[in-house]
Amino acid sequence: MRLLVVGAGATGGYFGGRLAAAGRDVTFLVRPGRATRLQATGLRIVSPHGDVSLAPKLVTAGIIPAPFDAVLVTVKAYSLAKAIDDFAPAVGPDTMVIPVLNGMRHMELLASRFGDKAVVGGLCRIAATIDAEGRIVQLAGFHDLVYGERDGTVSPRIETLDAALRGAGFDARLSGRIGAEMWEKWVMLAALGGVTCLMRGTIGDIEAAAGGREFAAAFLNEVVAVAEALGHPPSPAARAELTSLLLAKGSALASSMYRDLQNGNPIEADQIIGDLLIRARQAGVATPLLAAAYASLCVYQNRLHAVRA
Repeated sequence: MRLLVVGAGATGGYFGGRLAAAGRDVTFLVRPGRATRLQATGLRIVSPHGDVSLAPKLVTAGIIPAPFDAVLVTVKAYSLAKAIDDFAPAVGPDTMVIPVLNGMRHMELLASRFGDKAVVGGLCRIAATIDAEGRIVQLAGFHDLVYGERDGTVSPRIETLDAALRGAGFDARLSGRIGAEMWEKWVMLAALGGVTCLMRGTIGDIEAAAGGREFAAAFLNEVVAVAEALGHPPSPAARAELTSLLLAKGSALASSMYRDLQNGNPIEADQIIGDLLIRARQAGVATPLLAAAYASLCVYQNRLHAVRA
């Protein structure tokens, strides 16, 4: 299977690098600046599961010679519109497009461009960053890649994809309920991101503050209420796990959106919080805490855009 990984950042570089190191046919679509650095230093992964260093196969926009069998889309959600134009030549009649972006809006955008049949459900769970040397550094031990047909069927093509992704040094899993799992991840990201960004602290910081536990629980209840109203309630097990996560004493956990905010980077506020807020209003669900979090994040985004302009 010829796989194109769109992006070689912390997510795409990690999973794509593991696949390439395991002998899979992987090509990375990257920007010229990233291509130059990877050509000079190679793709390097620093991980508790073992380090990787390799010379990756690279392409840049405008020079994709032919369609690929599968395209793994790993860019940030706010970069998707530009990325779609860049990787469109890689998508042929039988190409599978597997996005691992946050939220759900990207599924609609990809299906509108390439058709429902082309788009496979997907998500990943990994904590990783790119350090000053350009290395991909895994920050925690989990590294899950989950995928499946959106209708829950086990098709021949998804079995082929599953065979290609398994055994490459990370936890790959074919799911028969990928849509539900994607919604559960969105609920988690919205709750964790909203709580930590609005309060400007880790879960442990918030739990220890006066009213912090009550605030986190109320925020989670709002997010879950939206998912339920839209027909995508998290499973009891998923909700129990998330409640425990958000109320953990002394936890150093914070969302990646909060880390981006602290570092002055662009954030996925529109895709993780804003889109959920739009859907809540359409469903008639009151979400004052979600609205407050989004307003706060918009203040940050507007300042960031003004500085960069």
